[in-house]
Amino acid sequence: MLDIIQREAIYLWYYFDLQFRQIFPYWVLGMLLGSVISVFAKEKIHNAVRSLSEKKLGAFGVVPASILGIASPLCMYGTIPLAASFSRYGISDDWLAAFMMSSILLNPQLIIYSAALGGMALVIRIVSCFLCGIGAGLLVRLFYKKKSFFDFSGFEEPKSRDTDPNLLLRFLKNLGRNIKATGLYFLFGIVLSALFQRYVPAEAMTALFGGNEALGVLMAATIGVPLYACGGGTIPLLQAWLADGMSMGSAAAFMITGPATKITNLGAVKIVLGMKRFLLYLVFVMFFSLGAGILVNLVV
Repeated sequence: MLDIIQREAIYLWYYFDLQFRQIFPYWVLGMLLGSVISVFAKEKIHNAVRSLSEKKLGAFGVVPASILGIASPLCMYGTIPLAASFSRYGISDDWLAAFMMSSILLNPQLIIYSAALGGMALVIRIVSCFLCGIGAGLLVRLFYKKKSFFDFSGFEEPKSRDTDPNLLLRFLKNLGRNIKATGLYFLFGIVLSALFQRYVPAEAMTALFGGNEALGVLMAATIGVPLYACGGGTIPLLQAWLADGMSMGSAAAFMITGPATKITNLGAVKIVLGMKRFLLYLVFVMFFSLGAGILVNLVV
């Protein structure tokens, strides 16, 4: 019995060590980039959003708004008070929807993490999140042009935590917060990945998520709802699943529904939408993820 336990421990350590060495450099680079942007570029990004109110872009304003949402390093609980301040600056709800949607799905740190999945997966993630932001903005413009979509009452612009006068200390403090916020999720994701690789046959993953079948995309979109806790923590899982036969379309669906339905993000979104519009948000996320996944499988 002891020999069996030792053998399994060796196998699990092998998978853990392999996955850790593959992902760790991307995690470190993501931490560094995220802190650099938070400390030195965050205000410039947010000022660029505010400046959109001075431009007469119409529906085309959702394009830069979606790009700037991806560039913003804030979590959703930081993004909502910021969006409230943007609203007071005169940014329309459709542009805010594009900014907030893409901000939920992606940020510079997660882009670096996702590079571990390969160039194709990285491009698909960036493009699908960008288009999801545009889609959300256009739908709000179409159906809520003459009425408010968001309720930002009671929200004040968030106070920056990066206030230390020493730039190096400011950066190191931000880096420490990033590591504290994501480190355990990162390790937990690698542990889950090792368990999947050891005990779940590759054929099962191919049958569940593989091929061009819409069912595989639906399963990936659905499993993204309860399983997603942290972007960095799901990268090891996705890497293992793709290696075991998960289709790129299924991965795309998972990468959309996961962050969009992450419990902390849902709580924040529910506050500013109310029940009816919150349900519309969930329907949009599921339909977009399914459509994106099926399209990716057809193209790729």
